[in-house]
Amino acid sequence: MNRRMNPKVDAYLGKVKEWKEEFVKLREIVLDCGLTEEIKWMHPCYTLENKNIVLIHGFKEYCALLFHKGALMKDPHGILIQQTENVQAARQIRFTHAHQIVEMESILRDYIYEAIEVEKAGLEVAYKKNTDYTIPEEFQNKLDDMPDLKAAFEALTPGRQRAYLLYFSQPKQSKTRESRVEKCMEQILAGKGLND
Repeated sequence: MNRRMNPKVDAYLGKVKEWKEEFVKLREIVLDCGLTEEIKWMHPCYTLENKNIVLIHGFKEYCALLFHKGALMKDPHGILIQQTENVQAARQIRFTHAHQIVEMESILRDYIYEAIEVEKAGLEVAYKKNTDYTIPEEFQNKLDDMPDLKAAFEALTPGRQRAYLLYFSQPKQSKTRESRVEKCMEQILAGKGLND
């Protein structure tokens, strides 16, 4: 049994106010599966040869085990949840009480072992390319008229480009899309993402 506890995770758990009992139980289960414990994105993250396998995190209504390549897992119990429609690879198993974790312990181990096998097999999620996202006409017109804006947008990371395209595409009315594009132009020119 590989139970190498990371002092950074001990410190994290020492500060946690919500979901502490659940986090401690999830940690115990994940460590029993032989993964390396780290802190990434300010949460306990478990890796295999520096590849992210599963992360423990909490929200207001629930806490969760997040499988980084959950989209590739079989999910025989139908418990993996896609957090939002734009999340492509990760999937969560959510909990609202520690007793749920205890009841599901053997299932959770099976899922963790499957996630490890997915990583060992070198499987990769086929991400949508940004070219698969529609560029709203209002934004395309600006890109065509302003070479600086086009260059700045193309220099952004794919994730930042995607966030802008989704944000610009959401409104039904052209006027609203136009207004969103106008509001974000300075930020794009400054090389910043939508939420930076």
